Amino acid sequence: MFNKFMQEALNEAEKSLHLSEVPVGAVVVKDGIIIGRGHNLKETSNDGTMHAEIIAIKNACRNLNNWRLSDCDLFVTLEPCPMCAGAIIETRIRRVYIGAENANSGAAGTVYDILGKRSLNSTSDIYFGIMEEECKNLLKNFFEKLR
Repeated sequence: MFNKFMQEALNEAEKSLHLSEVPVGAVVVKDGIIIGRGHNLKETSNDGTMHAEIIAIKNACRNLNNWRLSDCDLFVTLEPCPMCAGAIIETRIRRVYIGAENANSGAAGTVYDILGKRSLNSTSDIYFGIMEEECKNLLKNFFEKLR
């Protein structure tokens, strides 16, 4: 089941790739149903907040008509940055499944540990390595083509 949802996040990442965006995708899942989808749109929108996770979270909140996502899980192809980790905490997402670590700005324990910070009003359970090779390869191929 985890691979099914991470594959959907990878499908979202492919949409970013076709727009010449860094290929990151995310889906929010509640009761086995995808209720939010997102892919990076920073370059396309000229908006630095248009990360895959933020878009998927906003979509899920609209679909539920609720800002609380405490019964929801997030599947994302790359470890969230601090901004996205903040959004995950604020919306109370219960679990985050991550494809690849983010060595530059990962906020789920790789560089920062925002998602695991117990002193915040909410924490999420974190799981790394879901379809890790596929997630890493998508990013690797994107950056190799830029060089």
